[in-house]
Amino acid sequence: MAKIKLTKNELKVQKDALKMYRRYLPTLTLKKQQLQSEIRTIEANANAVRKAKQELEKGFSDWIAVFSEKQAFPEGIITVSNIRKGKGNIAGVDIPTFEGAEFSRGDYDLYTTPLWVDMAANHMEKAISLDLEAEVLDEQVRLLEAELRATSQRVNLFEKVKIPETQENIKKISIYMADQQVSAVVRSKISKRKIALRNKETPEAEVYSL
Repeated sequence: MAKIKLTKNELKVQKDALKMYRRYLPTLTLKKQQLQSEIRTIEANANAVRKAKQELEKGFSDWIAVFSEKQAFPEGIITVSNIRKGKGNIAGVDIPTFEGAEFSRGDYDLYTTPLWVDMAANHMEKAISLDLEAEVLDEQVRLLEAELRATSQRVNLFEKVKIPETQENIKKISIYMADQQVSAVVRSKISKRKIALRNKETPEAEVYSL
């Protein structure tokens, strides 16, 4: 704890600081709760997207079995040419949003390539798109968790350090100033008593001579 001045001005500084901490703490606590809620929601969305991908792949299990055969599916037929991302904001945190993906397909002979290859390529594009969406959601969680850690640290700092420390400073200064006031009153009474005693002990003749 830093050393403080036991003065009236310092008392005002400490009271103003306490007022500020108490004003901002509810806002920080609300932000912390909002971040926690948003993180849970996004994590649930990411799980739902991954589950959708799994279900999509189950529906094409026969195709996947065919893919494992050499030369069955042209290598490099699908590449991601562009990932469209937007910008969002949650609790003051800028986050990326997934808006879709664009794919390029390699050249292959339409006459010699089986018809199912086009259907399988469409399936793969959907699966890859779901993967990319899940990755963006993971990035959102990462950014929000970083902000949550910082916000939690501020909440703990205010609750466990700054507010108790400031309250203790105010108490210390107030006690000191009260003691000073009592001491001043006592000194004043002692001075008045001494003056009264001095006047009482002065001989009348001496008083008249003056």
